[in-house]
Amino acid sequence: MEIQLQPLFVILLCFGFNQVFTQSLETGPVIVGYGAVWKVENPGFRTATSGEFKVVFDIMDSPESHDSVNKSIETAARFLNMHAQSGVSGEQMKVALVVHNRATRDILSNEAYRAHFGKANPNSELIKELLESGVEVILCGQSAASRNFPVSESINGVQLALSAMTALVQLQDKGYRLIKF
Repeated sequence: MEIQLQPLFVILLCFGFNQVFTQSLETGPVIVGYGAVWKVENPGFRTATSGEFKVVFDIMDSPESHDSVNKSIETAARFLNMHAQSGVSGEQMKVALVVHNRATRDILSNEAYRAHFGKANPNSELIKELLESGVEVILCGQSAASRNFPVSESINGVQLALSAMTALVQLQDKGYRLIKF
């Protein structure tokens, strides 16, 4: 008895492509318009939905282009959205961004960004949404001084720390887990 593998292969191939092409990235419900994530069906490693998620993102790099959103900052939106989509409540998620080095410019107000770079800050809306959702955005005082971006030029709600190192240590002492991509 000979099995015809070619039609079976074609059916499996089409089914597989159909699964891939019917999936879509979705933003929200926490940060709408940013932080799109894929839905993961039936993961073997289950997401705990009853614990607290305390994370700090170390944000130091910035895109070369002054027109691009900082993908490292958008990672915080992805974190919030994917966990909310998976049943983790907003009260369970404590998120902080420690911003330093080249990324310091990415938290400037539109006015300050325009004065320095001639255009509006492409990260402005994302930062505002993160702040509105309870994310702490902490500016390294050393980077602010060395790059001449005082906290007064930052988006309202940004906090100033002595240094990124200080903020990272203190947050980790409070039980925050470091995420550095």
